[in-house]
Amino acid sequence: MPGTPKKTVIISGGTDGMGRAVALERLARGDRVTVIGSSEDKGRALLGQAGGRHLRFVRADLSSIAEVERVVAGIGAEYEAVDALALFANRVSRRRKETADGLESTFALYYLSRYLLSHRLLPLLDLAPAPVLVNVAGVGNTAGRIHWDDPQMIRRYGPVRAQLQAGRANDLLGVAFAGGATTRTRYVAYHPGFTRSGIDSHDIPLVRGSLRLLARYFARPVAESVRPIVDWIDQPPPDAHTAVDRGRHVDPSLRTLRPEDAERLAAYTEDLLRSFR
Repeated sequence: MPGTPKKTVIISGGTDGMGRAVALERLARGDRVTVIGSSEDKGRALLGQAGGRHLRFVRADLSSIAEVERVVAGIGAEYEAVDALALFANRVSRRRKETADGLESTFALYYLSRYLLSHRLLPLLDLAPAPVLVNVAGVGNTAGRIHWDDPQMIRRYGPVRAQLQAGRANDLLGVAFAGGATTRTRYVAYHPGFTRSGIDSHDIPLVRGSLRLLARYFARPVAESVRPIVDWIDQPPPDAHTAVDRGRHVDPSLRTLRPEDAERLAAYTEDLLRSFR
């Protein structure tokens, strides 16, 4: 039937930069797209740019466990299946902030929201003909680690330290996801490299200015960075878990992708979530 959406695509953090670009590209291909973001103004702007096509904007604070669960319930009520889930939501915080749940905000938004969306939407993904989940983070980067003795960074917080920990947590999320329950969904961990995306939203003026200068000469265009994501939605990789760092496949034996660490983080995360039930 003419005008019928081809695929159903969910994008977290989709009102800025790369997420926004993927949303618009998939809409142009005739997909039905739901974008989740925290800014009502940016959501309205995206809806206006989309021109009434098959776009739905959901305003939510994804650093809140209850908000993520609300979003998941709404998606379940709206769609019978989900073809693709693309995860972009992240925000740099200069100082340590706690969410309504008492969690460190970078951990909650950059990692935990992605954990919840991945696992809660998996049943809908597995109902699609060729489902794919793309987690956009920093796979292949070996800087940073999980601070097992203080994952909420109560004793020693730094914005870079928090970002690197959450990035490594997302690396492990992909390993655990693919090695856990049986699923038809293909999981792609993707590091696009330095991209002209989200620079103006950085809350540290000096860093923001430096990034703008660097981006002028060294950053990849957004369209170039999102091209693989757009293509994976049409044709997912054949393997259960694929890790790509700036166009190169990541060696699965990398120390940041250890299955034992993935299991340990998954156990910590589930224990944490049980404390909120």
